Amino acid sequence: MLRQRITNLVKLHNWIKPNCRATLPVTQCQQKRFKSDLYEPDYLISMEPDEPVYDCLNLQLKGYDFAVLEACQKQIHRYAEAMGIQVDDCWATPAQQVKAQRFKLGGTVVEAEYLLNVYERNVQVTDVPTWALGTLLRVVRAALPEGCTLKVHEHTIEHEEIRYVPDNQLIELKQQLQDMGGSRSEVKKKRR
Repeated sequence: MLRQRITNLVKLHNWIKPNCRATLPVTQCQQKRFKSDLYEPDYLISMEPDEPVYDCLNLQLKGYDFAVLEACQKQIHRYAEAMGIQVDDCWATPAQQVKAQRFKLGGTVVEAEYLLNVYERNVQVTDVPTWALGTLLRVVRAALPEGCTLKVHEHTIEHEEIRYVPDNQLIELKQQLQDMGGSRSEVKKKRR
């Protein structure tokens, strides 16, 4: 009963905005204000410009140790989500083999030869505010393990295509089919 009287009194004096429920306090219906905005009028807060946003970025990690790289990718994913950055996708690309040779001192004779696998992991983030990207990159660089490298770049079609391993057997079968004259549907089209 007392609650209903207070609600009616508030409605009479128009203390609550019409789009808010009467049970909510007045502070929840107002525009979100920060402590630094204490002395700023409402119209100045609403006139603030929108912050720049990056559409789609890839955080590319490369390293020689698969397990360390995988853990680093997981950590970056968690950091981004904790900061409120939307992680769109994470993926691995096929390992690349690099041949490294060690020469004898002062000569051209090969002393040892090594085959190294370079692994790559990617974390794709979307709609990243500029202030959040700088903070994320500082945190990631501080946590980056030894032997790993980090590159940040915009997402392109080439980054999408390199993810997939080509099926060589399927490619060979398609080539054999073309050599034999094409598929039945193509043969029917040629006859017409």
